[in-house]
Amino acid sequence: QVLFVESGGGLVQPGESLTLSCSISTKIFSLYALGWYRQAPGKQREFVGSITSGGSTNYLDSVKGRFTISRDNAKKTVYLQMNSLKPEDTAVYYCNVGQDAPTFNSWGQGTQVTVSS
Repeated sequence: QVLFVESGGGLVQPGESLTLSCSISTKIFSLYALGWYRQAPGKQREFVGSITSGGSTNYLDSVKGRFTISRDNAKKTVYLQMNSLKPEDTAVYYCNVGQDAPTFNSWGQGTQVTVSS
């Protein structure tokens, strides 16, 4: 069983930054591609971006140039650095294993990001 624990969310103003963290309990963390997803109120969960085991990244068009995903294999943690936040980035953010789609049906509790003036 793989467990996901997201943290780092909060309430920020437009243009500000946040860094989210997700720790993943798995023995083979370094072999996995890891992804970030988000779900806004009343909307389906969407892919935000991912990072492969080799460090290649892929992002949703609307966050390209603003969001950066990184990973620390020793800490079994994946990060989402979010800059120039917009109100439309408001959502609960989750992580999962996989490059383009979630591998596991189970999710963590997520972390709430609210961008509002």
